[in-house]
Amino acid sequence: MKRLSLTCVLVLALLPFPVEPVIGADREHQQIMADIRKLEQETARLHLMLGSLGNSVQTLLAALEAQADDVRRAFADQRLLVDDVTGGVRIVREKVDETNVRISSLSQEFEALRMAVPVMLQSQPPLDPDDPDAELAGNLVAPAAPMMAIAPGSSPRRLYDTAYADYTTGQWALSIQGFEAYISTFPRSDLSDDAQFFIGQNYYADGSFQDAADAFDRVVLNYPNGDVVAEALYKRGLALERLEEPDSAREVFELVVENYPDNNMSNLAQQALDRLAQGQQ
Repeated sequence: MKRLSLTCVLVLALLPFPVEPVIGADREHQQIMADIRKLEQETARLHLMLGSLGNSVQTLLAALEAQADDVRRAFADQRLLVDDVTGGVRIVREKVDETNVRISSLSQEFEALRMAVPVMLQSQPPLDPDDPDAELAGNLVAPAAPMMAIAPGSSPRRLYDTAYADYTTGQWALSIQGFEAYISTFPRSDLSDDAQFFIGQNYYADGSFQDAADAFDRVVLNYPNGDVVAEALYKRGLALERLEEPDSAREVFELVVENYPDNNMSNLAQQALDRLAQGQQ
């Protein structure tokens, strides 16, 4: 009996001790669950914010893409407009160039007519004022014909091309007449020095080497600033060489080498000098 009582006392003494830890664990568990619910709520709110932010970003990207399309279209329209303006400017420039060429041609033709009128008037004999038939006779007198007839309205380029065509087909006399008519009719043309040069070329091709040398010399004298001076000097040297005047030819070739070292004629002139030097050995 005493043993049972002692056991009961011991059991009763031990019962209060495990109750408090159990209650504390339950409270901690509840706190953890509350924290988890709070985190879940925060996570849900963050998901909502991310979704809203994603929608805003998509809207912004769509707006930027639309603006980029507008900019591209505007740039394309401006590029097309610039191309149209550039094409228009090019056409206008071509028209202006054509007009300038035409004005230059008309000016040269007018100058040729102005110079030809006094010659035509001088070709008529003086009239006797006391002769009643003088006026009638004067009307019957025809002006002297020029060496080569120039078609009315002929442009400088057409006259030059005709003379050059005669040169290429071996019609030396006709070509010489054409180039001489060109020089006398259009003395201020940019092709006058070329016309004089081809007069020399015609004489040289025809075997008239003295006339060729004189014609090439006139290129140098009359057109010292022309673009065919070096070639004219070289061709004059060749003509003098054909005339068996090696000393004169050598002087001309040396002049080409010294004064026109960067011109292609300088190399040809040096070859001619070497050829003359070999001929003396």
